[in-house]
Amino acid sequence: MRFETEHDFAAPCAAVAALLCDPDFHTQLALPDLSLPTVVAHADDGSTRELTLRYEYVGQLDPIARKVIAGRQLTWIQALRLDTTTFKGTLTFSAEAAPDRLNGQADLALVADGDARCHRRIAGDLHVRVPLIGGTAERRIVPGLLIRLDVEAATLAAKLGPGADPEARPAL
Repeated sequence: MRFETEHDFAAPCAAVAALLCDPDFHTQLALPDLSLPTVVAHADDGSTRELTLRYEYVGQLDPIARKVIAGRQLTWIQALRLDTTTFKGTLTFSAEAAPDRLNGQADLALVADGDARCHRRIAGDLHVRVPLIGGTAERRIVPGLLIRLDVEAATLAAKLGPGADPEARPAL
């Protein structure tokens, strides 16, 4: 299922990128229905930043999801890779126990809007590859994903400074 979301920040792209790639920011970021993440990997190789996190879903699961995970914990790996010269990158995620059945990838771009503003666009696809119920599961998961990206954006804006509230424009 395709998803998109956009956010504006009252800060330059370099400041937004630095915070997005900061493991300390993420390990203190409370997102709805998720545990605080653990850092799996963090790399800073010149202009390329990589951050890989592990999350556990701690919210209520609907009966379809419970059936799919068969009593196991629902954990996934999320990886952000960002080039800090072009401010373009990817966000990938997959279920830890079954990455071939639940996964997704999105392109991420930070675009300068003058010297002191930044526009973030995330657009990608989420896949649930389970016969008969995959499409239904995707339609139930994507709204939560978008909400968590909005919460992340609001927290980024608050950390970047006063008056930096993002304008969120999610699109399915």
